[in-house]
Amino acid sequence: MEAPLRSIHVVAGVITDVRGRILLTQRGKDSDLAGLWEFPGGKREPGETSQEALARELVEELGIEVEVGERLIEVPQQYPSKHLRLEVFRIARWKGSPRGREGQAMTWVEPERLPRYSMPSADVPVVGVLRQPELYLVTPAPGGDLPAWLAALDAALESGITRVQLRAPGLEPAAWRELATAALERCRRSGAELLLNRDVALALELGTGVHLGSEQLGLLGERPLPAGQAVGASCHTLEELRAAQALGCDFAVLGPVRATATHPDASPIGWEGFAGLRQHVGLPIYAIGGLGPDDVEAARRQGAQGIAAIRALWEPVTA
Repeated sequence: MEAPLRSIHVVAGVITDVRGRILLTQRGKDSDLAGLWEFPGGKREPGETSQEALARELVEELGIEVEVGERLIEVPQQYPSKHLRLEVFRIARWKGSPRGREGQAMTWVEPERLPRYSMPSADVPVVGVLRQPELYLVTPAPGGDLPAWLAALDAALESGITRVQLRAPGLEPAAWRELATAALERCRRSGAELLLNRDVALALELGTGVHLGSEQLGLLGERPLPAGQAVGASCHTLEELRAAQALGCDFAVLGPVRATATHPDASPIGWEGFAGLRQHVGLPIYAIGGLGPDDVEAARRQGAQGIAAIRALWEPVTA
């Protein structure tokens, strides 16, 4: 029988300078995952709160005194030799001049450049939280009342939704194209990102993102869209999550976490099941299935980017 993996609780901080840049440090050549870049921090010791541990680590590691702010995310991550829980906080204020007191390299990075840095798997979802929205709207089909549907989309965008998956199964190709064009116009006007459900060809033509179905993951040999056009994927298994990561997807959606009317026959995986799957990949992952905006905090405690939903983010409007 194999010995159980050792469990480690690590805390890290997102430190921002006056120019909006974020501090990364590089793992030393004698450490695990040597050479990779990470958010600074370290292990929480027995008897410490997470905030106390982070404040202590940043004094020891960087020579700065900090005020620990909001918790951003907790990421469960399994590595070959250990099971890690990475708890990440925003640093509200700090004083001093950061320097690598343990000989580690460090650099200040503009948020949009963070994905260019090679990081441990646990740190990748942190970049997602810093750069991608916490709510992901999946649209219902328009039915026979397109004006009312468009009015509801406008209302969702006005409420602050900035990432939308256009999903309208059963539409004829001409009607689907018309709907996609109308939705894209509204999303661009509001500064939101649109992803088309499964339709890679139309996404390439219109310059949108695409949301892949799980059945497409095994059929694609490479990322289907260029950088700058988002690629998401629906996943239900570890195999599908790994396929999404191998394709270079920007994020995945995993569930259902709870029972949902959209897929009544699907067995809910619960938060424990969600965390159990998410720990094996380094990828931003939305939780889906019976969830709404009030569940974002719980989702973040299990390593999720946020939540994806239809009904909870869509308010029908009578035209």
